[in-house]
Amino acid sequence: MSQARLPPPDRESCLVRLRSSTQKGGTIIVEDVTDLAAHEVRLRDPDGYRPKSCPKCGARRLHVHDYRERVLRGEREAPVAQVVRYACVACEAIWLTLPWFLARHLWRTWGLVEHVLLGTSAGGGGRRWPRVPERTQRRWRARWHRPGKFLGQVLAASGEAVWASLVSSAATCADLVAGYARATATAAGHLLAAVAALIDRLQPKVRLM
Repeated sequence: MSQARLPPPDRESCLVRLRSSTQKGGTIIVEDVTDLAAHEVRLRDPDGYRPKSCPKCGARRLHVHDYRERVLRGEREAPVAQVVRYACVACEAIWLTLPWFLARHLWRTWGLVEHVLLGTSAGGGGRRWPRVPERTQRRWRARWHRPGKFLGQVLAASGEAVWASLVSSAATCADLVAGYARATATAAGHLLAAVAALIDRLQPKVRLM
């Protein structure tokens, strides 16, 4: 059998975690915080990131649990971003609030990941981007070109017609995002963050990258 006819490899297990979990709480993607400046303004207000209610039990009393440092590898201007966690008084769930521009699990910004994969930049070029090791780039590109049927089915659940039209056995993750870019007015540099946030809303246990 030729290399071209080999079946695609199974998707990485780290990208899909559908097994049950006893963990209380989780991560909340805050979609209106799109850059570091807006994030720092929000952090100065104790209520800036406080959820209106607990996503687990619906209680409205959530207290600041702690502040954590999020390492942004390679970033010279802001190598560390502080993030805040809240605790629900009723069910004791702990919720990490993560600004939209930080890539969950990757220790990078979505803008940097998109620049590596697509060469795009928010607000145009001119920025001096951090160096990303070749091994990391290869891992990102392998995930980027993985079969996207399952991911497309998750996205189609949003009800947006664009996703339903993109779902096919031949589509890769890259094909899905490229199709979404053609069908929407999402700005360059913000595309991966927008899709990742949508996936998190639909199925938090599934990752874009």
